[in-house]
Amino acid sequence: MVDPVHDEIARRLRDSYSGQAVAPLRDGLDPVDADGAYAVQAINTQFWQAQGRRVVGHKAGLTAKAVQAQLGVDQPDFGVLFEDMQVPDGGFLDPARAIQPKAEAEIAFVLSEDLADPDTTPEMVAAAVGSVHAAIEIVDSRIADWKITFADTVADNGSSAFFVLSEAPKPLAGTDIWTAGMVMQINGEIVSLGVGAAALGHPLNAAAWLAGTLAKRGEPLRAGAIILSGALGPMVALKPGDHVRATVGGLGQVSFTYGQR
Repeated sequence: MVDPVHDEIARRLRDSYSGQAVAPLRDGLDPVDADGAYAVQAINTQFWQAQGRRVVGHKAGLTAKAVQAQLGVDQPDFGVLFEDMQVPDGGFLDPARAIQPKAEAEIAFVLSEDLADPDTTPEMVAAAVGSVHAAIEIVDSRIADWKITFADTVADNGSSAFFVLSEAPKPLAGTDIWTAGMVMQINGEIVSLGVGAAALGHPLNAAAWLAGTLAKRGEPLRAGAIILSGALGPMVALKPGDHVRATVGGLGQVSFTYGQR
């Protein structure tokens, strides 16, 4: 049975995609109610799948200890990636599709094998990775003014919105993604700096947490799935016309323009 409170919150979040952010969800979700928040997320995931949207992967969020402390939690969270959320490398994202977006640079994996073990290790992830990409995630909260708690962001699909993967993937073998430096620029100006180790100590740690968590929920990651492993540096707010480029050591560049063609 679907909890009617969760169902109403899910509907409220879906409606907000029309461009009108909603108040924080405190009337129906305690700020640290992980089970309730993921239940809301699942309701909307199932709704959108029934509408024909296709799941192509997942994102790990809250992978920085400082952000976890800010929201009063001690673990990351996750959200679902749908096929229609992907923006081509070098492409355009129409500002009409977002509310209050921010960009963050990440390292992404595409799996060549399933990860179905609830006790997935970083080594198991490494063996299952088919390619590694420099990536940009465009996060966007449907909660007004980004006044989010842990439950708000989880219910809101991990505050996910869009993502960009570099067109030139690299093999994981021989690529140092732990010490890989990240530089993100907007309109040529450096706006964010980071390193691979920012994602839960290592991007493979974040991917292993995600894979194990999803396997425990009976939703294992399958071959072909995309994994966004978490921000490497601070996220930056976007305004129409911005050209965003992220460079990750050993992985190259990825970019998009927040504007119309």
